[in-house]
Amino acid sequence: MDVPLWLALIVVGWLGVKLIRPPWWLVLVLLLGGYLLADSLLSPVIDTAVK
Repeated sequence: MDVPLWLALIVVGWLGVKLIRPPWWLVLVLLLGGYLLADSLLSPVIDTAVK
């Protein structure tokens, strides 16, 4: 069974919010920060660090 990555991320994120109960502002800051970092000049550095 193939599950799309976006669906898996939504499910894992929803479970994390339900089980750990972080504040909503922290969730929004992490999502927005990750989006902005992925589209910045640091993306090649992050890509090599992850690999």
